Amino acid sequence: HACFCLLLCVPWGSSCPPSCQCTERAGAKAVLCSSRHLEEIPKDIPRDAVFLKLDANSITRIPSNAFRHLSHLEELDLSRNAIEKIDRAAFKGVAAGLRTLDLSSNRIRSIPKEALLALNAKLRLANNPWHCECALQEVLWEARLDPDSVQDITCHTAPREEYVGKPLLQVLDAGVNFCSVRQRTTDVAMFITMFGWFA
Repeated sequence: HACFCLLLCVPWGSSCPPSCQCTERAGAKAVLCSSRHLEEIPKDIPRDAVFLKLDANSITRIPSNAFRHLSHLEELDLSRNAIEKIDRAAFKGVAAGLRTLDLSSNRIRSIPKEALLALNAKLRLANNPWHCECALQEVLWEARLDPDSVQDITCHTAPREEYVGKPLLQVLDAGVNFCSVRQRTTDVAMFITMFGWFA
């Protein structure tokens, strides 16, 4: 009977994932799941979490709506994982309130700009094997990147060999525009198609 009462008295939002530690920091709930060998984002993170640390795990993907129920979330640390894929709606539901998002030191080659451009958070994207392309350039121009980590966004692969190994900012400062390159390629393809029609 006492156990049943205890279950009723504990708010549903206050349970803590078995692989994590939940603490209070200045009255705000912090959920600490660092270095716990996690391969995916825990499902039972408390709804009132404000700080969430999932760094130094083996998470490979951030699915759509992964944090949707965490409407109070302000800081999210996903650094030092093995993340390769981020869905377009990965941060849906937390975009407005999130203040910092750390995705550094993962295996991210590309990211749908829709996943990041809705965010007001300060982003850390350094030390990933980026493929320098139009979408990444748009993220760099439009998202709120952490100034300290921008220099470490390096082109691991790129449309031209000369850009490989260089910081993306340096390449763009030299006047390269990945979006116009793609546009020109499309224009050429359309020209060839139209020429085929006329022929």
